[in-house]
Amino acid sequence: MAPVALDADVLIAFLDPGDAQHQRAVSELRPRLAAGEQLIIGASVYAEVMVRPLQQGTDAKVDEFLDATATRVLAVDRPLARRAAHLRARHRSLRLGDALSLATAVEHDAQLITLDQRLRRVAAREQASQQDSPGKQPPSS
Repeated sequence: MAPVALDADVLIAFLDPGDAQHQRAVSELRPRLAAGEQLIIGASVYAEVMVRPLQQGTDAKVDEFLDATATRVLAVDRPLARRAAHLRARHRSLRLGDALSLATAVEHDAQLITLDQRLRRVAAREQASQQDSPGKQPPSS
């Protein structure tokens, strides 16, 4: 079973019952948790998710959730950063955080789960592009 990459918005909304998108996030994530799917997040997603909990002193709850679900936090290395840059070059409206989330999914052959409709569309185009030309890599230096 392929891993599932989470964008920050899904994780933030899932962990915060007061978030306006909490129910959407629960609907997206709960079935994957119940199925025991492998969850992954990039280190950039982890950093983004931790900001408010650190301000509020609830950061341990985030780490407890990640540990309980065996979510892997993946480093941003040179190939992943290059993939993110390639994605931003192809999709000019893509913000760096979103590009890193999508690059994490692409590099690890994972489905990206996000609440951001624009990012979903870009991810779908990238997935279709990967299927049309398997093994195709972004240009190297």
